[in-house]
Amino acid sequence: MNSTTETVELISPNNVLANAMLRAVDMVRPRIQATSPDRVAFCVGTQINGAPHLGTSLVQTAAFLLAKQAKRTFGVDTIVRFGALDNAPHDIRLDPETHHAYQQTYFHALGTDGVDDLIGKYYRAMFDSLADATGVDYEIETYTAQQADPAFRHEFLATLGRLEQIRWPLAPSHGQVHIRLPCPDCGWAEKRAERTRLLRTGSGGADFAAVCTDHGDYNAAITADTGAYLDLATLYRNLVKERLAVRDHITLSVMVKGGDWAYGCQLVDEAFAQLPSLAPPPRVFTPMVLTDTGAKLSKSLIRDGKVAAPPGARPWMLDITAWDGDVDSFIDAMVWLVSKMLADPKHFYRSYTTAELDRIMTARPTTTTGVRAREMNLYRRYFDLVANGTKTIEVRVCYPNLRTLKAGDHIRFICGRDDALTRVKRVARYASFEELLDTEGPEHVNPTSPRDQQLANIRRIYGPEKEALGVLAIEIELLNAPA
Repeated sequence: MNSTTETVELISPNNVLANAMLRAVDMVRPRIQATSPDRVAFCVGTQINGAPHLGTSLVQTAAFLLAKQAKRTFGVDTIVRFGALDNAPHDIRLDPETHHAYQQTYFHALGTDGVDDLIGKYYRAMFDSLADATGVDYEIETYTAQQADPAFRHEFLATLGRLEQIRWPLAPSHGQVHIRLPCPDCGWAEKRAERTRLLRTGSGGADFAAVCTDHGDYNAAITADTGAYLDLATLYRNLVKERLAVRDHITLSVMVKGGDWAYGCQLVDEAFAQLPSLAPPPRVFTPMVLTDTGAKLSKSLIRDGKVAAPPGARPWMLDITAWDGDVDSFIDAMVWLVSKMLADPKHFYRSYTTAELDRIMTARPTTTTGVRAREMNLYRRYFDLVANGTKTIEVRVCYPNLRTLKAGDHIRFICGRDDALTRVKRVARYASFEELLDTEGPEHVNPTSPRDQQLANIRRIYGPEKEALGVLAIEIELLNAPA
C-alpha cells in the first residue's frame, strides 16, 4: 500500500433505498421513533469455523460503526451483540445405507473450552480493537448458550403449534424443516432431519424421535429447562431469535447481516407472517464482496479448487490472519474502509468486487497525523469541564471494552459536533462510586458540584447492576480544545 494522502473516491449509482435517506444509519430511525428504546443492540452472527474472511470482517465492523453513529445521532445507549455460531458443522459424513448426511457441530467436537479458544484465536482481539476504536461495548454469546436459554426454547416451542404453516417458508422445496437433535451418545445429528419426527407438542414441551447412524433410534424431549441440545437450521434459528428479540421493549435489536441475507430474509418474513402478533426487527444489510463474475466471494470454493481466486483478491481478503500487520492496524484499515462506505447511503447499500476493494485499499492513506483514540460520549455539562481542563477524572463502570484501558491511551470525548482529545495518565479501579469519590476527591470529578450531588447524578446514570461491575477513575490530561 502507498502513503498517498489523496482522497479515495467512491462512485456509486443512486438507488431507491439510498434516495430515501441522508445517512445509512437512518434505516433504524423509524423503529427508534416508534418505540423509544433505552438501548439499541446491533446484532451480528458468525459461524465459528476458522479464520474469517473480508466479508465477515466488513459486517462486524459495520455493526460497531452503526452503533457508534446511532449513539451520536439518536442519543441512545448502544451495544454490539456477537452471536458465535458454534453449531456450524465441524464434520459431515454419509450414512452408508441411506446416504443421509450426518453432521457434528463445533460445540460437540471441541467442547466449551475448545469453542472459547477458537473465539479467542480469531475474534476476541478484533472485537476488543473495534470496541477501542469506536467506543462501543460488545457482548459475545454462543449458539449453545442461546439454545439453552429457557426463553429461546419457549419461543421455539411456541412455533410448533403452527409448524404446518411455517414449515413451507422455512423449507419451501420439501417442507421438511431442519430440527437437529444430536444423538445423546455421540453428538452426531441428521443434517437435513429427514427421519426426525415431532411426536407430541403442548404447553409442557415437545417430544421428538430421531435416528443415529451408529446408535439407532432415540427420543429427545425439548422443554424450557431440559438439557437436550436443540440445533436449528439457519432460517428457523433466525425466526426464533428474531421473535424473541422483538419481545424486548427496553432494548431494540437491529440485525446486521451481509447483503446476501436480503434474499433469505424474504422467507423468514413469510414465516413471521404465519405466526401471530409480532413483526420482524429492523435489519441492516451490509455491502457484499463479489468476484469478477458477480457471485459472492466464497473462500470455500476457492480453497476446494472449484473456482480461481478473482482479480484483486489479496490473501488477507480470504483469511484475515494473512494481513501484514497487527490486529489494531487491520481494524484501523477496516474502520477506514467501512467509514467510506457509510459516508453516503449510495456507497453502503450496494456491493463491491474484490478488484474494486483492492483499488480502494491500495489508495488508502497509510500515514496520518492523528492518534488512535477511544471515543466516549459526555453530557454537555461534563464535556465543557473536560474541554476547559478543570475535570481531570472521568468516571466509568468496568465494561469489557475498558478492561485494557491504560496510561498512555487516548480518549476523544464527544458532545454533539464537539470533541476534545485527551491522554490517559492513570486508571484506578474501585468497588463503588462512594469509594472512588472519597479517594480521588470530588473536585477532580466535577469541580462545580458537591460530593453528595455528584454521587446522586452518577447513580442516576449507572444503576446498581452497573456499579456492581466495578467502577473506574480515569485520570486524563487535555491535548486539544474542542474541534
